[in-house]
Amino acid sequence: MRLALCLAAGLACGLALPLPALANDGFGGLAATGLTFGRTDAVAMEEEDLFIGLDRVQVRYVFRNRTEQDVTGEVIFPLPPISLPAMMNQAMNLPADLTRDNLVGFTARVDGAEVPVTVDRIAVIEPPWDAATPASAQYDTPGRDVTADLARFGMPLSIDWEEVVARIAAMDRATQDAMVAAGLMEVYDAGEAREFWPSWAIVLRYHWTQTFPAGQAVVVEHGYSNHPPGGLFGWEDPPQADYLRETQARYCVDAGTSRAIAKAIRRDDGQGGSYLMGTAYDIAYVLRTANSWAGPIGTFRLTLDKGAPGNVISFCGEGVRKTGPTTFTVEKTNYAPDRDLEVLVVAPVPAE
Repeated sequence: MRLALCLAAGLACGLALPLPALANDGFGGLAATGLTFGRTDAVAMEEEDLFIGLDRVQVRYVFRNRTEQDVTGEVIFPLPPISLPAMMNQAMNLPADLTRDNLVGFTARVDGAEVPVTVDRIAVIEPPWDAATPASAQYDTPGRDVTADLARFGMPLSIDWEEVVARIAAMDRATQDAMVAAGLMEVYDAGEAREFWPSWAIVLRYHWTQTFPAGQAVVVEHGYSNHPPGGLFGWEDPPQADYLRETQARYCVDAGTSRAIAKAIRRDDGQGGSYLMGTAYDIAYVLRTANSWAGPIGTFRLTLDKGAPGNVISFCGEGVRKTGPTTFTVEKTNYAPDRDLEVLVVAPVPAE
C-alpha cells in the first residue's frame, strides 16, 4: 500500500495513513508552476524570489531583455488540470466557491502596477496516471482537448461537479448516450436511475500580454492562494515499509527529520502504548519551467514556511538555512533547475 494516493492524473497526490481502514482519508489539491513565456533566448530571468507557505504562494521576478529589440508575448501561469472524476471521488482542498472565475485569487503586478489578467478555461481528457510522469507534464501535455465537444453538448467549463452532473441529468437519454459515445463520460444504470461520471478535467490559464523593452529590466510579481493536497499521515521511525521508504526518498527525509516526525505525531493509544498519526501536506512546485527563459536564473531564493513551529518539514535541497520559527531558505546563483520541488509538511493532529 502506498502512502500517496493518486485518484486522477494531473492532480497532486493525497497523503494517507498506512492503515487499510483509513486509506481514503486524504484530500486532493493543486500543484503549482512558475510563469512561462514559450521558449526564448531574448529574455533572461535575472532574479527569482519564491515564497511558498501552506496557504499562499508569492513570487518576485526580475526579467531582462538581452537584445536591442523589444520583445512582446503572452506571460502565462497555468494551473494543473482539475479533474471532475477526482472531485467526485474524494474531498478537495479548493476554495468553497467553485463558481468564481479567478479560482485561486491570482494577481500580478509589473513594475509595481497591477496588470489585468485574463483567465482561460479548456477541458481535457487526461492520460492515464503514471507515477513516473514528472509533474511538469501536467502543463506540457495535460491531455486531449475536448472543449469544443463539450460546447457542442452545451456543457459549461465548470469545476462544480454537482452543477455538471445536474446539467447532464436534465438532458434527454439520446444526448446522454451521445456524450458517452464521444468518450466524455461514463454512465452506470441502476434500474430507472442513471449515475453520471464526467471524464474530463478543467485547465485554468492566467495570462497577459507583456512587452520587455530592449535592454531593460522588468519586475514581475504574482501571488495566489495555495491549495496543496494532504490528509491523515502515519509514520514509523526508522521507516521500514516499502511505501514509507518511497516517501523518505521522495522528500529526502533524513534520520533527524524522521525522528522529529515521530516525536511530533506520537499519540497515546489510551492503553499505555502509542502510535504515530498526524496530518500532512504535499506541496509541489514545478521549477523546471524556469528553463524556458534565456540562460539560468541569475539569483534564486526560495523561502518555505511550514506554518507552525510544531510542524515538521522535509524536502530535497542543499544549503538550507533556518531563517525564522517556521521558515527555511535556500539561495542559489546561476541556477538551472533539474528537478521539481516537492515538500512534505507534517503536523500533529489537533487534540480532541
